Amino acid sequence: MLQKNWLLKIYVILLVFLLLFTSISLADDSIYVWSTESEPLNETQITNAKAETSATTNLNLESGGAVLIEQHSGKVLYDHNMHEQLRPASVTKVMSILLIMEAIDSGRITYTDKIPCSENAASMGGSQIWLDVKEELTVDEMLKAICVVSANDCTVAMAEYLAGSEEAFVEQMNEKAKELGMNDTTFKNCHGIDEDGHVTSAYDIALMSRELLNNHPDITKYTTIWMDSLRDGKSELVNTNKLIRNYKGATGLKTGSTSVALYNLSASATRDDLSLIAVIMKAPSTKVRFAEAQKLLDYGFNNFEYKKLSSKGEMIQEIAVNKGVEKTVKVITETDSGVLIDKGQDKNIEQTITFAENINAPIQQGEILGSITYQLNGEEVGKVNLIAENAVQKNTAFNMIEYVYSKWFSLFRI
Repeated sequence: MLQKNWLLKIYVILLVFLLLFTSISLADDSIYVWSTESEPLNETQITNAKAETSATTNLNLESGGAVLIEQHSGKVLYDHNMHEQLRPASVTKVMSILLIMEAIDSGRITYTDKIPCSENAASMGGSQIWLDVKEELTVDEMLKAICVVSANDCTVAMAEYLAGSEEAFVEQMNEKAKELGMNDTTFKNCHGIDEDGHVTSAYDIALMSRELLNNHPDITKYTTIWMDSLRDGKSELVNTNKLIRNYKGATGLKTGSTSVALYNLSASATRDDLSLIAVIMKAPSTKVRFAEAQKLLDYGFNNFEYKKLSSKGEMIQEIAVNKGVEKTVKVITETDSGVLIDKGQDKNIEQTITFAENINAPIQQGEILGSITYQLNGEEVGKVNLIAENAVQKNTAFNMIEYVYSKWFSLFRI
């Protein structure tokens, strides 16, 4: 058996020197450039032109402030006094919910943790589920009450549990607002009951709504509930956001109203991969609040579409490698990518795939080897890196012996 292994190694070494001589003779002058300028697009290889904004559109809104954004990119599609500082009422709770979801997703708390109710939390007025200081609800139940019926008592109980006090929690809210670039915002409480200096803007509400939906999508399990109950069916819940029941693709998000703030709403919806967030502030009535949010969403869905450029890890091409133990390497897209375009513009999109000249081993897994560039009417509107799916070693004598021997060994094992 030992003699056979030595004979096998001698044959492998002879074969390696033969391969090396051939590859050295052929590889040095090779240059590889691939272009697909004339190649037609497939359905996933499309991109975006600059979307038209409200500069050329007037939706005649009655509300004090409003904005429509595309959820993934954050691009503003319609603006009506979007930076005016107004009272948010219970839309404040979008930030409270965001901090709760961060705590859950980071592992600090779980959905099954029991949350106590303090005298302070139980004393909250406005919308509530009348928590008792003797009872405890799970985080899951608290979120359901906050998202569906805007429970002030549950919001304060969660704030105290997470930060030790409502005041400390509000400090965290303001820190997060600063981190998100919410420059029009100052929070004074976690629930939204009117308080001097407690202000934000339609744009800032859109920013925190986007952060919540993009980074904590599980929240839609709560924000899409129309009717439910707590306490073994004794407490019925009906969503304050009527669009959940009436608007196709609605995913949330939060209502708010007081006698001073009037009627506010952050409304989100998704259709055909296009996700929109419409914010209404200081609407004169609840009817106007929902009608104008729907008007904004309709405007977005009627005029824009979201198209995927690429999916992370999508195999694009197998390309030649010089001086490698492998003669080719598969290239894949580095990231997910998608963009916003005016409806019908995808027919004008072109793509170009380009690889660097002289792709030589060694190649590291994930190394950038080229790119896909997307153009709309001659303007570059997107670019995605192409990376090596796997590493390729350089074809030194030692590597080739090791490589060929491993291939032969695998073959004989079969």
